Amino acid sequence: MTRPAHVGLVYPISTNGKDAPLYTNQFSLHIIAGVSKAETGAALAGISNIVKENVSGAAVAGFSNHIGNITKGASVAGFMNTVHNKAQGVMVAGFINSAKELKGYQVSGFANFATKGDTSSGQLAGFLNKGDTVQLSISGFGNMHRNAKVQLAGFINTNGNAHTQVAGLMNVAKKVKGVQVAAFLNIADSSDYPIGIINIVKKGEKQLSLSVDETSTTILSFKSGGRVMYGIIGVGYNFKDADTRYAIQAGIGAHVFERPRFRINVEATSTALTDVKKWEYHKQTLAILPAWRLGSRVEVFAGPTFNHVNTKNGIGEDLSGYYLWSGHYRNNKFWGDYIGGTAGVQVKL
Repeated sequence: MTRPAHVGLVYPISTNGKDAPLYTNQFSLHIIAGVSKAETGAALAGISNIVKENVSGAAVAGFSNHIGNITKGASVAGFMNTVHNKAQGVMVAGFINSAKELKGYQVSGFANFATKGDTSSGQLAGFLNKGDTVQLSISGFGNMHRNAKVQLAGFINTNGNAHTQVAGLMNVAKKVKGVQVAAFLNIADSSDYPIGIINIVKKGEKQLSLSVDETSTTILSFKSGGRVMYGIIGVGYNFKDADTRYAIQAGIGAHVFERPRFRINVEATSTALTDVKKWEYHKQTLAILPAWRLGSRVEVFAGPTFNHVNTKNGIGEDLSGYYLWSGHYRNNKFWGDYIGGTAGVQVKL
């Protein structure tokens, strides 16, 4: 049975009375909450809309929408939207959206959940997205999916097969076709382009490296990544200056040319030297490093580096004997650029 309009206060105080769950309405308006079988137009409620079957228009409620089967339009609620079967339109909630199957978009202030999905779907949440398959997922904290093409999160992404993952701390996936970008850690079965300090790739490469540069800084570093990109993290010691005795280093690298016994690695690193009390010497380096393999596990490398130094109070300023360009600035700051070199050996783990 279909009615052109359904108006009321709260079930069963309405024009459809106690039989409201049996009617399909073209328009509904309730001051507090409405109940219906289905809605083909707009359903508006001050608190909640409760629809037993389908909504093909828009359901708008101050607190929540509860749809028993399928929604093909827009569900907008101040707190929560729940679709017990398929959501084919747009779900917008102040706190949480939940659907059994998503073929549309979910936007919420806190979390989105979809048990199933497809590649045309998208999720945007202030805290968490969780689902099966989506095209794009963006959240302030984390995304958890089985098959998401693009995931963007402030803290963590987990996925089965992914194209792109970007996270503030870490990414976890099986097969990654595109890039993984994380401030700290990437984990994958296969990922050619992980960009992070540590990258644990099952089909990738891990090396322990020992190097020395023109400033007598010796670095022991861990390099980990995929077929092309890798991360670098290391500690070391400077034998030249007591004020810059200890070193920490982090960066990323890429294998840009490769043959069975020879390859060229390009590395961008940032190194800080300190006496533990003061952290005033910082060096950013771009290195081009030809590398030769000695057997299956050992590799030696050496090459030029392009360096930018910024320091304060003269600490480490004389570690380089010359500068292509340099200048002193206010507050005893010094900036300089020079060409140097580094050499070392690394062992495949």
